[in-house]
Amino acid sequence: TGALLQGTLGLLILKALVVQEQHGYGIARWIADVSGDVLEIEEGSLYPALRRLEDRGLIGSRWAVTENNRRARYYALTPAGRRHLRDDASTWMHFSRAVTRVLSAEPAVV
Repeated sequence: TGALLQGTLGLLILKALVVQEQHGYGIARWIADVSGDVLEIEEGSLYPALRRLEDRGLIGSRWAVTENNRRARYYALTPAGRRHLRDDASTWMHFSRAVTRVLSAEPAVV
């Protein structure tokens, strides 16, 4: 389960890229917005995670100019990244439901 928790940031990043490519700030902003600002990803965590995903072939990147006329690296999901997201999201949701059941249960007297 440690690997499952460790891989959560990667999974969130892949989900952020499902519809369109985005730069790092856009990815972090999307995750924060969707989570109601509960999940705020710091640059020190985001960019190493993006690098790991790219090294694994789950995302690709290219340099482009942002809407603010700044140069930024844009990240996009690869076909392998889509498969990984589908498989890992299913596993994570199963794990999450199990944790929720345990945390919601009344403790048993043994």
